[in-house]
Amino acid sequence: MPKLKTNKAATKRFKMTGTGKLKRMKTGKQHILTKKSSKRKRNLRKATMTDKTSVKNMKKILPYL
Repeated sequence: MPKLKTNKAATKRFKMTGTGKLKRMKTGKQHILTKKSSKRKRNLRKATMTDKTSVKNMKKILPYL
């Protein structure tokens, strides 16, 4: 069986935790920050786990992560 290609865009966005879950950064922290409250921007700094529904697809495009 041939080697599988890793999706490079996904590699840059997701990290695997020790337990095998996928960690990602929250969206909405790049621009248009003036109208967002300090509390909202502070909460966007934190990483979060990828949703259960998309983990199956993520593992397919990240075979060696």
